[in-house]
Amino acid sequence: MKTASILGVHFHAVTMQQAVETAMSRIRARQKGYVVTPNPEIVDLCRRDGEYMGIVNRAVLVLPDGIGIIYASKILGEELCGRVPGVEFAEQLIAAMAKEGMRLFLLGAKPGIAEQAGHNLCAKYPGLVLAGTKDGYFTDPQEAVDAINDCGGADVVFVCLGAPKQERFMAGYMDEIHATLFCGLGGSLDVFAGVAKRAPKIFIKLGLEWFYRLLCQPSRIGRMMKLPKFLLIVIRERLFGGKRK
Repeated sequence: MKTASILGVHFHAVTMQQAVETAMSRIRARQKGYVVTPNPEIVDLCRRDGEYMGIVNRAVLVLPDGIGIIYASKILGEELCGRVPGVEFAEQLIAAMAKEGMRLFLLGAKPGIAEQAGHNLCAKYPGLVLAGTKDGYFTDPQEAVDAINDCGGADVVFVCLGAPKQERFMAGYMDEIHATLFCGLGGSLDVFAGVAKRAPKIFIKLGLEWFYRLLCQPSRIGRMMKLPKFLLIVIRERLFGGKRK
């Protein structure tokens, strides 16, 4: 699978359809692995933490979630097939799983959110089997491991704990859990539960989902300022190379 290197993070150059097909192929073959969906913030975390970068780069699928990643690929002359947003990848994967009666476990978010998300997804995609849920408010990761295993395991686990916690959890505990594919999906459960809404389609199409979120939550301005800073780092990498921070 072709990859594009963005500041040391190796993104897979796949379309949404190719990503879902790759995931389904691995599930059917019982090939364990995890999927990550880095945005510029996660790439920046990787630059500052070599161990974390290793965890991200060992994923079976590294999907370009943010529009900033696509901008960066163009600046660096790296080829990507376009954005593969984590929440959209998750929903298309669920649709494919439902056709084959596969089992899904939802891990993360506030108490009650995962259950509501599971209810909504099962109603929307008949055939999907909800193996179980657990909120993200645990202190000992073993609690989450036991919760998944005690329900009989799953084909797929959506791990929605936020970065870098979700990636560290998947890499550290994958082999102990009776499941095949793990997907780190940040705040996706809030969207599936209906407590958070994505931007209107026109904003998504224009790559302005970040701007819509800023309009809805002006307090996010601090986080949003990280995008231009990230792109300046990318430009410097293009012009001068090296790994300066």
